[in-house]
Amino acid sequence: MLRIIDRQTEAQIELKRIGDRNNGDDILPMEAMVRKIVTNVKQNGDRALLEYTEKFDRQVFTAEQLLVSGSELDAAYQQISKDLLRAIQAACHKIEAFHRQRVPKSWVQFEEDDVVLGKRYTPVDRAGLYIPGGRAAYPSTVLMNAIPAKVADVPRIVMVTPPDQDGKINPAVLVAAQEAGIEEIYRVGGAQAIGSLAYGTETIPKVDVITGPGNIYVTLAKKIVYGTVGIDSLAGPSEVLIIADEQANPIYVAADLLAQAEHDPMAAAILLTTDANLAQQVQQEVSRQLANHPRKTLTEKAIAHYGLIVVVDSLEDAAELSNLFAPEHLELEIADPWDLIAQIRHAGAIFIGNSTPEATGDYLAGPNHTLPTSGAARYASALGVETFMKHSSLIQYSATALKKMSSTIQILAQAEGLPSHADSVKFRTE
Repeated sequence: MLRIIDRQTEAQIELKRIGDRNNGDDILPMEAMVRKIVTNVKQNGDRALLEYTEKFDRQVFTAEQLLVSGSELDAAYQQISKDLLRAIQAACHKIEAFHRQRVPKSWVQFEEDDVVLGKRYTPVDRAGLYIPGGRAAYPSTVLMNAIPAKVADVPRIVMVTPPDQDGKINPAVLVAAQEAGIEEIYRVGGAQAIGSLAYGTETIPKVDVITGPGNIYVTLAKKIVYGTVGIDSLAGPSEVLIIADEQANPIYVAADLLAQAEHDPMAAAILLTTDANLAQQVQQEVSRQLANHPRKTLTEKAIAHYGLIVVVDSLEDAAELSNLFAPEHLELEIADPWDLIAQIRHAGAIFIGNSTPEATGDYLAGPNHTLPTSGAARYASALGVETFMKHSSLIQYSATALKKMSSTIQILAQAEGLPSHADSVKFRTE
């Protein structure tokens, strides 16, 4: 059953425990194993990749079979319903429209003495998208990763995703990729897929940035290859924190908590409420909705270990606890949600009002659903167009401007013990 507590100190301890759930000592042996996998792929390319695919996915492929064929891509459209195709296309349109507003613009400014300063934004040359798969299918994750990369005008985008038990890729995933403009897709997953993108193999190209969520092995692999390539984030188990007052509907709140818990046994589902009656009602409603839940076993495990209801004295206290946790998803199911926004400092995405369940952001609203987890919202942001771009500074000095600043630059260079820095200015201005 979902626990209820009403003491602030205990709430802080519990929120810290839940936030640290992905950082236990048992991670160390996993990291050593993942490092070995990634290194093997770096050294042996396709051979290592195929060996791990056989070992972990129980699939025997040739290197040529890793690439999803054009006929498979075409056939995928015949294997999904027209309703699903329309839903994918609608989501694609809304996600693209949102991300087109976020494209950073290059700029220059002209200062006195013909000094020109600015920034120039350019996309990376190659991006690699990791899409979880195997027993599940996530076409929405395809759209959320692929569309920002396309909007950023990345010249080459490749996608990797693990095959199912028949060696196939879910047709909805293939359709979503094509609708987003991605047709270079490889059937490979796990840490070995991250290694192939980071270092390249005979078949899979080396990329500059890797994005997309995965299990703990994928996350550890991204951590290991970071520096060789850029990454979006180190995604942990998913989480939702709901702030609710007495006007919130307990049926809605319970459904929103379970919508997060059904992701994974380590998913976190937290309610902070000013109303003790609502806390009791939500506790009962969660048990009721769980009774015949299709994913009952894993959802119950998440609720039991990482579910929590905290009764707080005020919405201000709720905001402070929320900032302490820095949730991936924050829902404000309160009478005046916009009044509390200014007090929210850390959250991956904020869902405002009773008619905005997290599912709106997961699928259709437009903002990206690849968000910082495990407290990373304190310093990180959602995946976006910027993830696939970088900027170069633009600096131009005229001879007049350099002469004016010559003495200052030389003083600073000499203070740092770098005489040639000083000379590079001095020789130009004497």
